[in-house]
Amino acid sequence: MNGVQGLLAASVISIQNSCFIYPACQNCFSRLVLDSRRFNCLKCGCTGEAKDASYRYRLSLKIADTNDLFDITVFGSCLDPFFGVTAENLQRYIQDFNQLSGETDTESSTRALVQAVETCFIGKRFIFGV
Repeated sequence: MNGVQGLLAASVISIQNSCFIYPACQNCFSRLVLDSRRFNCLKCGCTGEAKDASYRYRLSLKIADTNDLFDITVFGSCLDPFFGVTAENLQRYIQDFNQLSGETDTESSTRALVQAVETCFIGKRFIFGV
């Protein structure tokens, strides 16, 4: 939490999106553009093979304290304890699950993950560094 200016105790009202993991540049943490074989960072120009892309957590939440509503995004390894694995490993587990189950439509695994995240976070109170 670099540059934390204060702490906010708030409850999670909702999860704002269903994409909790993204391919991230190891240099600048920006989202990578992936194709079937290569990745490219539009921000810093880093490139490589798609199989070597790193993944990072990004959890967008709507939270409320006693007075206000806020939209916040929590990034990175601080979410590892909540998911029980790194973003890299969760991405690998999702890919393996989809391959082993023969899923061509990844919608069911995405729905299951969203439901698990909602159960873990919605209605719970956390302290956020802002």
